[in-house]
Amino acid sequence: MRINQDTVLQGNLATLVPYNPEHVPRYHEWMKSEELQRLTASEPLTLEQEYDMQRSWRDDTDKCTFIIMDSKRWADAACTDDCMVGDVNLFLTDPEDPTLGEIEVMIAEPCYRGKGFGKEATLMMLSYGVKSLGISKFEAKIGQENVTSIGMFQKLHFQEVSTSSVFQEVTLRMVMSEHEQHWLQGLTDYVLEKSYSEMCCSVQESVK
Repeated sequence: MRINQDTVLQGNLATLVPYNPEHVPRYHEWMKSEELQRLTASEPLTLEQEYDMQRSWRDDTDKCTFIIMDSKRWADAACTDDCMVGDVNLFLTDPEDPTLGEIEVMIAEPCYRGKGFGKEATLMMLSYGVKSLGISKFEAKIGQENVTSIGMFQKLHFQEVSTSSVFQEVTLRMVMSEHEQHWLQGLTDYVLEKSYSEMCCSVQESVK
């Protein structure tokens, strides 16, 4: 989705940046993991296929993807893949209802799990979806074995609406009522939205 191609969302722990070609090699290494393939219901791709996927996600109008960066490390070394933590996505899954978005979050680097990166990235993406994409209903489809992720979404006011024994996944949903919008705003009002290209240039100039 091109709407976020120059957007950075800067939080305390996590910074969300657009998924660009320079991120593909690290992403490709992540997705060689059988654990991540299982948790994300993904098939392994070649590096060339991964680049094709990155271009598709950038151009498609029904997918919004950010790479999750470690805020502290990225502030000192913008545009490098050394700071990558995972990714967060919004999929517009119903052409007849553009207000419905399916959210996914992946913390690919094991050392960053359980430290609040997934929660903050999810909150920032929810806020971005409401403000920039007009989404008012969110769904998360999570493998039944991923109890940590299910628990996180439940703490973020998602409620279980169905379980699929065939796909072995749980579907959770949150409707963004006025009350929920106030709650979300209170948790994300510190987040800064910046220009990716300008931030990269600024950091590169500072390290010369």
